[in-house]
Amino acid sequence: MNIRQLEVFRAIMRDGTITAAANSLGVSQPAVSKLLAYLEDQLGYPLFERIAGRLVPTTEAHLLYGDADRVFRQLEALSSLARDIGASKIGLIRIGASLPLAYSVLPVALAAFRKRHPEVKIHLHTLPKREIAEALSLGDVDVGITLSPILAPTVRVETLFSAEIVAILPASDPLAAETSLTPSTLVGRPLISYGSHAEFGAALDDAFASAGQARSVSIQIASSVGALPLVRQGLGIALVDGLALWNPIEGIVSRPFRPAVPTPVSLTINQARPQSRFVAAFSDCLRQAFADASQASICATAEDSTVASPKT
Repeated sequence: MNIRQLEVFRAIMRDGTITAAANSLGVSQPAVSKLLAYLEDQLGYPLFERIAGRLVPTTEAHLLYGDADRVFRQLEALSSLARDIGASKIGLIRIGASLPLAYSVLPVALAAFRKRHPEVKIHLHTLPKREIAEALSLGDVDVGITLSPILAPTVRVETLFSAEIVAILPASDPLAAETSLTPSTLVGRPLISYGSHAEFGAALDDAFASAGQARSVSIQIASSVGALPLVRQGLGIALVDGLALWNPIEGIVSRPFRPAVPTPVSLTINQARPQSRFVAAFSDCLRQAFADASQASICATAEDSTVASPKT
């Protein structure tokens, strides 16, 4: 039984006559009769009998019809899905992102993307940079968003945003009155930050060394997201990336760290793998979200400077 025969059988069962089935299918009556005869010949038993001038389904026809109708409906659904995919109404995009991004700009970008493409499925994986690089190489994600570039022969990297290391501290701390914090102002204070082996940890070590200080980390963390509860408990001042939405958080303030330690945000695509058609649209939403975040950061910095200015 092929698809065309299945369609004819279903139409006759549904419409009751060969003539009605031919009309609903938009074909001639002889064509329907021929397909039915060929199907019955293949099966080896009749599907319909003529009784008192009417076409009556046999017991075998009734047994087949339930599953035949279900299969045909599934084929119709598959055809509809294929059309929707072709019209870019339905699709999938798989994103690998560093954890701080999932707590900051990424939700804004995803909200904008979902508004434009409500039927597209999103698979979001928050992973360390090393695992994102591996997932890109294997084709398990379509796009990677990390706090520093992924370097590989087949990838295309775009810098979306250049953040900097900031100091996170309680608003009640005397250092909150400063417009920025330096290695010298942090002398003797317990630090919550990345280890020296981490990507930004080494750069922070260099910043402290240039000021004649040694960076001593009291509590070592892997992600800036884990710093907030530690600062809330008074366990130290955090030196972390400035991507998380530190402002406004009640009782917590962020201050620029100087000398500046950049933390660039990179968008990475593996050009050696097939791409989701929605990568370009998502990338546009991400760029806009970072542009908006950059403007908001400038405004927040200006407000902080105004608040801190009476000290000087």
